[in-house]
Amino acid sequence: MANHPYRRLRTQKTELPEVGISETGNIRSLHLGSSTVQSSMNLDHPAELVLSYSRAMMGWLLFTEQPPKHITQIGLGGGSFARWIDAYLPETRQTAIDINPQVINIARSLFELPFEDERFEIIEADGAEYIKTLRGSTDVILTDGFDGHQIIDALVEEPFFCDCRQALSPNGIFVTNWWSGDRRYQRFVERLLNVFEGRVLELPAESHGNVAVMAFQSTPKEQRLDTLKKRAEKLSTQYGLDFKRMLSDLKASNHNNGKHFYL
Repeated sequence: MANHPYRRLRTQKTELPEVGISETGNIRSLHLGSSTVQSSMNLDHPAELVLSYSRAMMGWLLFTEQPPKHITQIGLGGGSFARWIDAYLPETRQTAIDINPQVINIARSLFELPFEDERFEIIEADGAEYIKTLRGSTDVILTDGFDGHQIIDALVEEPFFCDCRQALSPNGIFVTNWWSGDRRYQRFVERLLNVFEGRVLELPAESHGNVAVMAFQSTPKEQRLDTLKKRAEKLSTQYGLDFKRMLSDLKASNHNNGKHFYL
């Protein structure tokens, strides 16, 4: 007698990676099924963005005219973005999506997440599916979806990028964390360029080969490097992140004529 089809489908379901925690001095880190650090928190300063890729992921602030009303995070991890946004963008509402209930439980219990209310909510769901429910209603999408070994395939495909464009407000920005050592990296960038009509910037993190890749729903109002330099100085003071370095790295990694970017 043949197996019941539902049973057969269930056995094909991919197992979610096991969540692990490590501590070194005052730094607590979250791991997903491997020794690779996915997220870290300074126990003395929980809002600090400990990992260089997470700091690079805030580079989009150089191109916004005012703080976003709403940010969607795909991948909660240890809640680094949630804590930073809560501390530095207190008027911004945020929604974090994570597919792994174990990640959500550990983040809630061990990573000092903001209080969950109308300003911050966590949804247990597949981020690639959830984003389809939004229509022009979020201003920034921060995507950080690794399974412990590599980026999740559904988060680097054109349909997902199209869904993100549909989810973003008219001046919205999509930001994703990729690893430049992935042999598919250039293919990912080309797909994003295609969906966002060339409005893409790559910002390398200071270490480990991570790149924060930004895609813009519409051309940013400000692309002149001299004005962005002034903005970087102001933001560095305001947010305690090295936006001057970020701008310099953006200039080195993207097309410009020495005076402005081409977006």
